[in-house]
Amino acid sequence: MTFLERAIKDGHCLLSGEGNKQKITYVAVNQTERYSDPEEQVRAEYWAELIYRYGYEPARIGVEVTVPDRTPSDRADLVVFKDDARKTPYAVIECKRDGITDAEFNQAVEQACGNGTWAKFRATFVGVVAGRTRRFLDFSAKYGVLEREANIVADLPSQYGKPEEFKYHKGGSIDIQPVSKEDLIAAIKKCHQTLWGGGQLSPPAAFGELCKVIFVKISDEQARRKKGEPYEFQTKTHEPSRRLAERIRALYESEKSKDPDVFSDTIKIDDQKLRTVVAHLEGINLSKTDLDTKGVAFEQFMDGFFKGDFGQYFTPREIIAFAVEMMGPKSDDLVLDPACGSGGFLLYALDKVRKEAGDYWEKGTDEHFRYWHDFAQKRLYGMEINEEIARVAKMNMIVHDDGHTNVAGFDALERFERIRTQTSNNGFKADQFDIVLTNPPFGSQVALAERPYLADYELGRQAGRQAGRQAGRQAGRQAGYSA
Repeated sequence: MTFLERAIKDGHCLLSGEGNKQKITYVAVNQTERYSDPEEQVRAEYWAELIYRYGYEPARIGVEVTVPDRTPSDRADLVVFKDDARKTPYAVIECKRDGITDAEFNQAVEQACGNGTWAKFRATFVGVVAGRTRRFLDFSAKYGVLEREANIVADLPSQYGKPEEFKYHKGGSIDIQPVSKEDLIAAIKKCHQTLWGGGQLSPPAAFGELCKVIFVKISDEQARRKKGEPYEFQTKTHEPSRRLAERIRALYESEKSKDPDVFSDTIKIDDQKLRTVVAHLEGINLSKTDLDTKGVAFEQFMDGFFKGDFGQYFTPREIIAFAVEMMGPKSDDLVLDPACGSGGFLLYALDKVRKEAGDYWEKGTDEHFRYWHDFAQKRLYGMEINEEIARVAKMNMIVHDDGHTNVAGFDALERFERIRTQTSNNGFKADQFDIVLTNPPFGSQVALAERPYLADYELGRQAGRQAGRQAGRQAGRQAGYSA
């Protein structure tokens, strides 16, 4: 049951009408608004959260509150008051629909700060809520009205208390949670929009940076910590963007050193954007989000954003599913995709073995996990000539719970001695794979001089001879002879 459903059940608010005419009435303040508005839905959910998570009385939560003597006149979406008469503001909160741009979010911050620091309406805290992306600022006597960095807090305090150092704690009253496919897609899109920044990075480069951040996020979720200890991947009270970025980069460097096959370079995101990406993801438990949900979310995201840039790397999923079903990989097969792109064939092979595990073991048991996880780690291999796309494949495998160490950024047509010596994974051995699932790229014109190893292949030699004959005919025509 959501907080809003609970508020409706307890009679704190009422829903009436249907469709575009649906309305919500906040009973304690006798305020009725159009619930069909997406921003109203965000406000209603957070209003209920203020009651049940933060412990504020409904009668002290104002809705659409006019800021006195403000020119031009303005209204605050939500105001938590210190008194029953609703005269002394404690927190002023602006609510926006989920998925707004960073520019719109920052504009909302300024709007909330303008209202919450107004001389006749001075509040202790100011906040912006845009779905799962939130920011709260401390405007107690210690901080001036223009401060926007040092006064950021992890969360709005509960019951007029002091801000907690961190919001999310393992097994605590507020823990990170698995999410639905729609919520995960929305979060990933918001992250990409933040990193893409209107063209400052290409979509592939932005996704590459997002992969690094998700790598840190999952590593932090899976790190050993006792019940009640805070996660590292989250906003910290009174920590400027520079310090937060330093923490995240330190986590990344630590994990990168343990797993150098995934990433080799640094995080190339400025401090402000990194803070925003953390805000998009901090409350989500990626590790415990269902694998099918993660798979569909990442697949839809990549298909939607990269077709224009990486279209040649994405085989239609129906074809992948058909090929995997036809080949029927088993848990003891060694499977290779030598042109794996974003990892579609690998992921579908893994999914087939994971479903097969359910035929033998109860889901959630150690035996069930080991059945498919050992396959992912020890028997599933991929190669991809484009290093950037190889990282996407590795990230895809991480999201699906490992197997990424068997993805190599290398040309699978290279002479085998080079493959063996220049890839760090010694699992790439000649004549050992049981199944090869792949859709190699077609249509490229590759000169023999650029890829000398083509002469090792019969088709490569034929292409070389054909290219030679064409060059000879061309030279003959230019000399006036018939070749």
